[in-house]
Amino acid sequence: MPNSTKTPGSVLQSFIDDYQINPFYLSKEIKLSYQTILNIIKGKAKISVPTALRLGKYFNNSPMYWLNIQLSSEIDELSANKKFLSLVKSIQKAEKPKGTAKAEVKTTKRKSNSISEKRKNASKVPGAKQARGRKSGKNRKK
Repeated sequence: MPNSTKTPGSVLQSFIDDYQINPFYLSKEIKLSYQTILNIIKGKAKISVPTALRLGKYFNNSPMYWLNIQLSSEIDELSANKKFLSLVKSIQKAEKPKGTAKAEVKTTKRKSNSISEKRKNASKVPGAKQARGRKSGKNRKK
């Protein structure tokens, strides 16, 4: 993967420039330390979920926008790491077993629990009373 120049710090700096504010003003507005803002811009700190929520609220965009920039940056960084890439390449892909559990569940699921089935089965027991049908509205006792 090619290394992207779109880092969380560069995006944050472009927002600061577009809104014509400075990092100190931003830190006061979103109630985050000035040092944290500077560290994000310099690439020394990551955008956390609380920071993404604050930046999203202040710049009127989604917190996911900021988190996706952070995530993309981390993926690009790891993709450039040859040692990590060789580790990932050595991992074997998982294979599903031939006989899946779903097929077994289908065959054993055939048990009937309906009331009418239970009544029919109960009437087959020796000495049991026959199940009576429902009385129609005309013959029902009041």
